[in-house]
Amino acid sequence: MFFRKDYAAPGPGVDPNAPEKTGMARFVEILSLESVTLFQLNLLFLASCVPVVTIPPAIFAMNCVVRSMVLDQPVDLFYHYRTAFRTFWRRGYGAFFITAVPLVLGGYGAWFYLSRALAQPLFFLPFLLCSTIFLLTLLASSYFYGLLTTKRRIWQSLRLAVILGAARPLRAIVSALCVYGTLTAAVLEFPLSAIYLLLIGFSIPCLLGNFFVRTVLKQVS
Repeated sequence: MFFRKDYAAPGPGVDPNAPEKTGMARFVEILSLESVTLFQLNLLFLASCVPVVTIPPAIFAMNCVVRSMVLDQPVDLFYHYRTAFRTFWRRGYGAFFITAVPLVLGGYGAWFYLSRALAQPLFFLPFLLCSTIFLLTLLASSYFYGLLTTKRRIWQSLRLAVILGAARPLRAIVSALCVYGTLTAAVLEFPLSAIYLLLIGFSIPCLLGNFFVRTVLKQVS
């Protein structure tokens, strides 16, 4: 992992001899231990997104911090976030464009060709192609950021993310719904959701997304 500084030590407030909790009990435990950090992380993420062009490395840095939380690794928020943001910004941009471009183009293409396929069935072929690209990218993106926090190269991570997205789609779907679904709902309800977005609207969905794929990623780490 990138942040090996404190990984030999158990997480804060966790008995190293206690049996590991699973399922929602484990999520509630993480949430209770890291609630203040998650709030600070959300504010830090929003602040670092203000220049707009810094959004890709900010997303990557937030995923790195949250990934440490779900693996029960100590988190020094400002140190870990700053390290990921400044040192691995290239990965942040790479991950952002590798996922965002196929999602946008695939989603738009699927909508465009489907609206015309009703009148001309031949358009179902490009619709199927675009919808497949969109769905596979959506599933792979659930694993991609977690894989990028390892020593794998970006293209190795992408290849494995695509394989996992196709082979283990259920957890990827749940993870994607937690991240993209909650964000879409919050945007649609804006400005009513402004306080939610300010306090926890990005860090908590990120935590949920990483939490649901953590066991799959452990198997390939």
